[in-house]
Amino acid sequence: MNPYVLTALLSSLGLGTTLTFASSHWLLAWMGLEINTLAIIPLMAQHHHPRAVEATTKYFLTQAAAAAMILFASTTNAWLTGGWDMNDMSSPIASAMVIAALALKIGLAPMHFWMPEVLQGLDLLTGLILSTWQKLAPLALIVQTAQAIDPLLLTTLGLMSTLVGGWGGLNQTQLRKILAYSSIAHMGWMIIVLQYAPQLTLLALLMYIFMTSSAFLTLKASSSTKIGTLATIWSKSPILTTAAALVLLSLGGLPPLTGFMPKWLILQELATQGLPLLATVMALAALLSLYFYLRLCYAMTLTISPHTNTFITPWRVQTTQFSFPLALSTVVALGLLPMAPAIVMLV
Repeated sequence: MNPYVLTALLSSLGLGTTLTFASSHWLLAWMGLEINTLAIIPLMAQHHHPRAVEATTKYFLTQAAAAAMILFASTTNAWLTGGWDMNDMSSPIASAMVIAALALKIGLAPMHFWMPEVLQGLDLLTGLILSTWQKLAPLALIVQTAQAIDPLLLTTLGLMSTLVGGWGGLNQTQLRKILAYSSIAHMGWMIIVLQYAPQLTLLALLMYIFMTSSAFLTLKASSSTKIGTLATIWSKSPILTTAAALVLLSLGGLPPLTGFMPKWLILQELATQGLPLLATVMALAALLSLYFYLRLCYAMTLTISPHTNTFITPWRVQTTQFSFPLALSTVVALGLLPMAPAIVMLV
C-alpha cells in the first residue's frame, strides 16, 4: 500500500477514536465510530484475496448495522428526553438498543458470530488493529453509558462472552480464530466488572492490549497461522518460542504472569460485591480458555514437526522485521504482576 494512503488511513483511525473519546454528544460519537469503520476497511481489503474481501464485507455489514442501531437509539432518546447528551439516557428502550449495538461493535456474545470469521480472513497486523484499537471507541461509550444500563443485562453479556470465548476456541486449529475467541472472552471479563469498578475494566483492557499485541506480533515474526506450523518454529527461534508460550499462558491468566493480575482483581471485586457464585463461574470459564492456550503451548514446545528435513536445521534466521514493539509488549505481558500493588494504588 502507498505510504501516503497508509498514513491517511491510520490518521483517520486515530481521529475517529479520539473524536468518540472526546464527545458527550451522540451524533459526534456516532461520527467517530463511522470514521473508524471506514478507515479500517481499505486496510482489511488491501490483499486482493477472496477471503479478505469476504471478511471486509462481513465486517462492513455488521458495523453498519450497529451504527444504524446507535443512531436510532440516540434519536429515540433525544425524542423522549429532548437532548443528545450521553449522560441523559433515561429511556430503558434506548439504553438496551445502545448496549446491543455496542456489543455488536466489539463482538460480545451473543453478537459475536462475525468476529472469528472476519479475523480469519485478515493478515496478522490488520487483525491486531481490529482486536485492540477498534475496541477502544465502543468500550469508551459503554463505560460512559454503563450507569444507565440494566446491571443484569451487563452481567449476562459478560458471563455469556466469557463462556462462549472459552467453548468456541476449544476445537479450533486456526490461530487467528483462537485469538478471536480469546478476545471475546477478555471482553466478557471487562464488561462483567464494569458496573462495580470501571477502573478495573480499564486495567483489564490495557493488559489485554499488551498481551494480544505480543501474541499477534509473535505469530507475525514466525509467520504462523495454524497450530501445525507452531511445531516447526522452536528449531528456528527457540527464544521467541519460549516467550510466545509464556505470553499465551499470560493470556490464560496463570500466575506469576501479567494476565493473572486483572483476573485476580476482578474476581476479588466480584466477591467483595457479594457475588461469590458469579466469581466462581467466571473462574471456571477461565479454565476453558486456559485449556486451548495450553494446547498451543504444547504444540509449540513439546511436539516435533512430523516433516523430516533433509537439510541442516536453521537455528538462527535473520529477520528484517522491526522487533522493538514485540519486545516491549512481551516484557509488559510477562512481568507486571510484581507491580500489582502499585497499579492498584494508581487505579
